[in-house]
Order: sequence, then C-alpha cells, then structure tokens
Amino acid sequence: MKRRTLIQGATAATLGFPALVGFAQQTVTLKFHTFMAPMSNVWLSMHKPWMDKVEKDSGGRIKFEGYPAMQLGGTPVQLYDQARDGVVDVVWTLPGNTAGRFPRIEAFELPFMMNNAEATSKALWEYYQTQAADEFKETQVLALQVHGPGMFHMANKQIRTPADLRGMKVRGPTRQVTKLLASVGATPVGMPLPGIPDALSKGTIDGCVIPWEVVPSVKVHELTKFHTEFPSTGPALYTTTFVMAMNKARYDSLPPDLKRVIDANSGLATSAFLGKTQQGNDPVGRKSATDRNNTILTLSTAEAQEFIKLSSAIDDEWVADMNKRGFNGAQLLESARSLIAKHGRG
Repeated sequence: MKRRTLIQGATAATLGFPALVGFAQQTVTLKFHTFMAPMSNVWLSMHKPWMDKVEKDSGGRIKFEGYPAMQLGGTPVQLYDQARDGVVDVVWTLPGNTAGRFPRIEAFELPFMMNNAEATSKALWEYYQTQAADEFKETQVLALQVHGPGMFHMANKQIRTPADLRGMKVRGPTRQVTKLLASVGATPVGMPLPGIPDALSKGTIDGCVIPWEVVPSVKVHELTKFHTEFPSTGPALYTTTFVMAMNKARYDSLPPDLKRVIDANSGLATSAFLGKTQQGNDPVGRKSATDRNNTILTLSTAEAQEFIKLSSAIDDEWVADMNKRGFNGAQLLESARSLIAKHGRG
C-alpha cells in the first residue's frame, strides 16, 4: 500500500512537471502608454528600443503593446495613476504633471541645475534611491531621467534679457518651471506638451520652454521664429524629470526569471540611456529650426547671469516648502547638486 502510494506520487509529479514547465515559460503582454507622439524622437529612439530590448532579453516571453499619444484614453496628467491602478502596465510621464505630488524629485527641476542629461539622469536615479524612494511607492519604478537643456521658443519676439519677457505668456511644464518663468518676468502658463501647438497657433501663448529634441514633434519650429539658448559652458535654464513606472501588482506577478529581465532593464544604466538618447536628439530639433531660417540666439555668460540672479530665490522657496513638509530642504538640495557634480565628472 505504501509502495503504491509512492509510485502514484512519483507518477503525479512526473505528469505534473510539464505543466510546471509550461507555467514557468508563460508569455506576458504588457501595455506601454505615454503622451508622446508616435513619430517623436522619444517614442522612436527611446521607448521602442527599450521595449525591443526587453522582448529580446526575455526570449520573446515578454511582449509589448505600445500606445503613444494617449491612445488608451485619459490625459497626460492621469498617466501615473493609470500605472498605479493597473489600467495599463507601464507608463512614461512627468512627475511634475501633478503639481506638488512628488515634491522631493522637484529638486532637479529647479533653475540652472544641469546641462548634461546623461549625467543628471544618473544623479536623479541615485537621488531617488537615497532621498525619495517612497515618493513612488505605489508603483515599480523602472527609470528616472531628465531631458537636455530647456530654452525659450517665441512666436514673434527674440528674448535676450528678462525685460523682453514682460507681458509674454510662456508655457511651462511643471510648477517649478512656471515659478522660474514668473521670476524672470514672463506670465507663466502651465500645460502638458501636447497642448503647445494649439495654444501657439491660437495665440493663447506667445512662446514656450522646451528642449530642442521635442521641437519637431509639436511643430514649434513652424509656430515660432525666435529661439534663445543659454551658453553650453554653464547650467541650463531648466530641465524636466520623467519617470518610467510599472504597475506594482503586475511586476510582482511575473515569474522570477522575467522579473530579472525587467530589473536588468531598469535602474541607473537605463535612466542614463534614456537621458543620453533624449539629449542626443537635440541637434535634430535644432536643425528643424535652422532649416526654416528661424533666428537662434545664444546668450553670453553675462546675459545668462541676469536670468540666474532673478531666479535664485526659487531655490530658497523650495527649501522652505520641503521644510514645511517635514523634510530637510537644504540637505535635499545639496544632495541633488552633489550627485549632479559627481556624475558630471564621470
């Protein structure tokens, strides 16, 4: 009787083994959702290559369905919550779309913090790990990055000094950038990137601040005539932070080997790749403006200093805001600056 039981158990285990193997080899399909246009550099040179690499590394067991331009519905502001709630599996979006929700990450959006997106994206990842990991605790964070130097793009007026911005309605992407715009004399208008073309064409705004890379995808080279760059030897006017986040339950449900694939395509190296690639597309965006004979002005170091001086109080305001929230604002700002300097030397 005991021998029969052992045989039956062994047979059951043997028969069950293919089913276990089948489970281990399951294929999963992940929905990737973002606001970027399907022909944008971000989608074509960052998102699609990342998805392709994950698919390849998984031996085809992870498949992606890619949905640019908010094709699954909702607005750009809702993307992070779509990942949190499991409406989609992976998103790429701006933490700053929801003002004040991820306050410590805003350190990287303060005026004149960076000029190298690859180095600053590495710094942002390390800062997140050491200073702000709980800000994204509702999702599985895959990468954090910044874009290349932000600058002015104006429909009908060249910007050389802060005085030139008086009375000008200028779009900004996040609350820290709109504070920056107000500090240097503009009337800030907050709106997500996809709203820029309509707002420029209707005259709702007189200009916008974005990096060169994204100019063609929102036709800013066609809708503006004047562009103002800050000197490449100094810090950029601003940058924006981005997060690639995955639904936590979806990540947790993956088999261990597929989790390892996702993990291998997350973190510091992936953040650096995204930042480097995005800034690497800046020359393409700049060329779109020069091809139309638009006017591009690069400020002198002395001219840039006037903008830096006027916006310097924003750092103090942010530190005070962090202190009110129970954080050490000065320590957070110093950490962000130190990490940018550290990775900038790499």
